[in-house]
Amino acid sequence: MNFPSDLKYSKEHEWIKVLDDQTALVGITDFAQSELGDIVYVEVETVGETLDKDEVFGTVEAVKTVSDLFMPVSGEILEFNETLESEPEKVNSDPYGEGWIIKIKIKNPAELDELMDAKAYQAYIAK
Repeated sequence: MNFPSDLKYSKEHEWIKVLDDQTALVGITDFAQSELGDIVYVEVETVGETLDKDEVFGTVEAVKTVSDLFMPVSGEILEFNETLESEPEKVNSDPYGEGWIIKIKIKNPAELDELMDAKAYQAYIAK
């Protein structure tokens, strides 16, 4: 399983990659996609909205289940990865690359400090 060290992780199994002072990419972790199984649909209808940390920004549908997606930090949803409309399996095959789900404008950068680094996330899922 892959845990890139340049990302921050939430207890709900989302990752965030800070691109600059204000923007970041968000997706689900390698662990989350492996637990869900084959992803068949990703839905995000919150583009343009500003959501608080831990609010639901969309859903991911796998063969056996539907799971909510949670904001790792507060922010405005700038963009949905439209590749996932036709190729939702990218979340399975490349969760930290082409499988990113949303781009956000970070509202409160201090919230990043509340997230786990790769080592802490590995310990968290090992429980």
